[in-house]
Amino acid sequence: MHITSYGAAETVTGSCHLLETAGKRILIDCGLYQGSRELDDLNQQPLPFDAASLDVVLVTHGHLDHVGRLPLLIKGGYQGKIHCTPATRAVTEIILRDAAHIAEEDHERDLRKARRQGREHEVKPPLYQTPDIDLLMERLQPDASWEKPLEFEGIQIRFHPAGHVLGSAWIEIEHEGQKVVFSGDLGNRESPVEADFLLPGPCNAVVIESTYGNRLHRSQKETVDEFAGVLKESLRKDGKVLIPSFALERTQNILYVLRQLQEEGRIPLTPIYLDSPMGSRITRLYETLGGEFNPDVEHDLQEGDRPFSPENLHVTASTAESRMLNDLKGGAIILAGSGMLTGGRIVHHLKHHLWKDTTSLVIVGYQSPNSLGGRLIAGAEKVRIHGEEVLVRASVHTIGGFSAHADQDDLLAFLAPTGNARVHLVHGDLQVMQVFQQVLEAAGREVTINKYAQSYPVAEP
Repeated sequence: MHITSYGAAETVTGSCHLLETAGKRILIDCGLYQGSRELDDLNQQPLPFDAASLDVVLVTHGHLDHVGRLPLLIKGGYQGKIHCTPATRAVTEIILRDAAHIAEEDHERDLRKARRQGREHEVKPPLYQTPDIDLLMERLQPDASWEKPLEFEGIQIRFHPAGHVLGSAWIEIEHEGQKVVFSGDLGNRESPVEADFLLPGPCNAVVIESTYGNRLHRSQKETVDEFAGVLKESLRKDGKVLIPSFALERTQNILYVLRQLQEEGRIPLTPIYLDSPMGSRITRLYETLGGEFNPDVEHDLQEGDRPFSPENLHVTASTAESRMLNDLKGGAIILAGSGMLTGGRIVHHLKHHLWKDTTSLVIVGYQSPNSLGGRLIAGAEKVRIHGEEVLVRASVHTIGGFSAHADQDDLLAFLAPTGNARVHLVHGDLQVMQVFQQVLEAAGREVTINKYAQSYPVAEP
């Protein structure tokens, strides 16, 4: 067995790992690079391996940094199936169709601008378009279950709950007595919605994410208490509370917590608007699929309750409905994408409300330092939105603790039952992985920080 990382190697994005055993080539995830322009340029490069030579492709979950380059496998000649859980297939279709639609729109806009300047030849085509997603969905097989392993020419492949987002799995691959675990992304064990990840057993090697390998999250109680306090104070001003939220997982967690806070009387029954078409589609999946949440959420679903529908929830489907929110009188909570303020409907709401001192911006997810969100957190007095300068009079609050990723304690708990397996660190910033490596080595573990395109043999533990 050999492991090679073609993504998420010394970086936190673009997950893509190849396992070679008995002459077979198994790819785990094929994600998009997200973040800086330099990382995005990597998406434009040819795949660093021969897609046609792959025998099996497995998917851990539906986040874009794990599935965003899957269509390129088909374009590159891969002829086989792509295996995942049923929920991951449903999520992946929504995520990729949205990504293709945005890419097509961006390309048309860039092309129109370039034609006016006589340089349309410089405009790169989209990585893939909607017809490419149609072809991918024909290959994406929802045949991975928690109960039954997949068999492939003597190789056993098992999917287990990862507790990260709907459908997420960690994958165990075994052949002739050797066993490797690929964590995918592991969940925060204090998630208000997701059940805990299942623990693995002894194995030869673990390829594990390390996004927060250098830190601990705030407790869920502290997080919810702070969130409730901010909302109560913000709504007292009778203004708008803007919550940028990732469509997958974060939106559903925030809706669930809002419902809890309402039922406990900790926040007033204020109108709540879910202004995210993708977020509303994924929320429907959370309500209809279920089966992997914590007991309280599962009980509500089985009783016919709607745990992700707080009282006074309104879903704005059309752009026109979204624009009407700008003229809304009185207090309201507005959840909108994108979660990192890089675009989407939240940006329009910021343009119309940041300059009001009755507005509160509540950040519940990571913001890169140089992004719009990062500048607002740092205390910017004015920002440029859609070419216009906007004064910042709104109060800005950052609520940590809602992360869907495992922290250091969670990662250590996952690794504890794996015996003396060698640990391969991926999906983390290099400095973070170096800290986590020191923690693990101090505990007697053998640790490798995987480098891009470097092959590592799987040895006896």
